[in-house]
Amino acid sequence: MAFRVLPLYLYAFIGLLVALPSASQSQEPIKIITNNWTSQIVLSEITGHIFQSMGSSVEYLPSSISDQWGALAHGAAHVQIEIWEGTMSDQFNRLVADGKIIDAGSHYATTREDWWYPKYVEELCPGLPDWKALKACTAIFKRPSSRGEGVYFAAPWEKPDEARIRALGLNFQVRTLPNGDALWAELTKSYAAKQPIVLFNWTPNWVESRYEGAFVEFPKHSAACETDPSWGINKQFVYDCGNPRDGWLKKAATVSFKQDYECAFSTLKSIRFNNQQIASIAALVDVEKMSFQAAAEQWLNSNTSLWQSWIPQECKQ
Repeated sequence: MAFRVLPLYLYAFIGLLVALPSASQSQEPIKIITNNWTSQIVLSEITGHIFQSMGSSVEYLPSSISDQWGALAHGAAHVQIEIWEGTMSDQFNRLVADGKIIDAGSHYATTREDWWYPKYVEELCPGLPDWKALKACTAIFKRPSSRGEGVYFAAPWEKPDEARIRALGLNFQVRTLPNGDALWAELTKSYAAKQPIVLFNWTPNWVESRYEGAFVEFPKHSAACETDPSWGINKQFVYDCGNPRDGWLKKAATVSFKQDYECAFSTLKSIRFNNQQIASIAALVDVEKMSFQAAAEQWLNSNTSLWQSWIPQECKQ
């Protein structure tokens, strides 16, 4: 077969095509959502550093839980590294089913979010962790301004605490604090004085790496508990149960992320943290007072072989 000599301008054009980045390796920054709690922010920083080691640029996009779904669905953000079943499953499952976002897999960690108390409280309130013990010892959870009710310290994340109190007949009021730091300030103060306290907590979280305690065991959660008053021990009201136990912890990505950042998407699917790892990472910030960035860097430096194993061999620089 005879070969034709191409004009010089065609060689130049072919060279330009070879030099252009492929569609699966976009040169635009990867936008990672950060929420307002420690483990999510540090895991986002760790993920960003891993993507940067692969040659991508990264931007962090602070967002509330409610606002993040629109950002993901419309491509204004690319990645959310810590999706909690107990708080985010409805929106997550709906968007995945609608083809608006991609389920990028689960972490090893299992989650729980509910009422929690330090272990010493069991000596002062026999019967715990069974929730019915709270009825018998409400008085020990009072605060000067609580009008004789026990106080449950809640977080600003949406939970049906007041509905649960009504359905289960508890004499408690909900005192909602502005953020996790305010929760831990109340815990630290109460723990030092061995004062009874019941507050919102979750796992994985730094608290389990520093304090011994337990979740209150309410009636086991069921989907019917949230919608059917006839379910459970109270036939008039819904939410006569606790929050789900052993929930999943997932990662989400935009639909375009899989095509535009093929290597980063494959790596995201492989990133999987367990409860102990996440608790220890969060403790670096909340206990040892490191910055989010410094905590991420320390973890990366101490776990190089692990995070490098998450990157496919063909994607390594």
